[in-house]
Amino acid sequence: FSENEFLKLPGTKIGIFLSLWNSHINRNPISGVVKNLIYHPGKFHPAFREKSSRDNEQEEIWLENDEVRVIIKQIAGFTSRRIICRLKLRDKISAGNRFGMIKFGSRVELFLPESVRIDVNLNQKVKAGETIIGSY
Repeated sequence: FSENEFLKLPGTKIGIFLSLWNSHINRNPISGVVKNLIYHPGKFHPAFREKSSRDNEQEEIWLENDEVRVIIKQIAGFTSRRIICRLKLRDKISAGNRFGMIKFGSRVELFLPESVRIDVNLNQKVKAGETIIGSY
C-alpha cells in the first residue's frame, strides 16, 4: 500500500475475508494505544470483493506502541451491515484481547509497516487468537 498519514512508510496490506461460518470476533494485533478511530459510511458490497475495501462501510483503527504502528479496518459486507468496535481514543490495549466484531460476511484488513515480517501466506486460513499474522 502507499504511504499514509499515520504509518508514514510503505508496508503490506493483509485482507482477511470472514464468511458466514467464520468467527467474527476481532482481536488486537498488538499491545499499545489507540491513536485514532475513523468511521467511514459506505456501501455493502460482498466483502470478498476488493472494492469492499474502498467502498464499504468501515471503521479504521490506528494503533501504536514504542516499536510499531498498525492500522486495522473492520469492513462490513453484503450481509453483515453492522460493525461493533469497543475501542475508544487513547485506550491502552493488550495484544490478543477482543475489541469488537463484524456481524456475518465481513472483511478485516491489517496495514503493517515494512519492518513487520509477514508470517502468513496468500490464501492461508487464519484462526482468531491463534494465527500469528506478522512479527516485529
